[in-house]
Amino acid sequence: MAALKDAVAFLEQGEWEAAHAIVQKDGSALGSWAHGIVHVMEGDLRNAGYWYRRAGRELPDGVDTDAEVAALKAEVG
Repeated sequence: MAALKDAVAFLEQGEWEAAHAIVQKDGSALGSWAHGIVHVMEGDLRNAGYWYRRAGRELPDGVDTDAEVAALKAEVG
């Protein structure tokens, strides 16, 4: 879970490439959600949708990445 906390910190800073290096190694639902957020930030919504589905979540229309990162952070702890 510590690595996922690091990924969230990178996401908060807009450092999606650094977060991606972490979350691509995490197959959990939270890791998949984070992976989806990475691809939203990258601008690849098709790939983001895949990762959101793997996380058991729906990719919101007009996704607010700041809100998504905050919600993920609350789940990660």
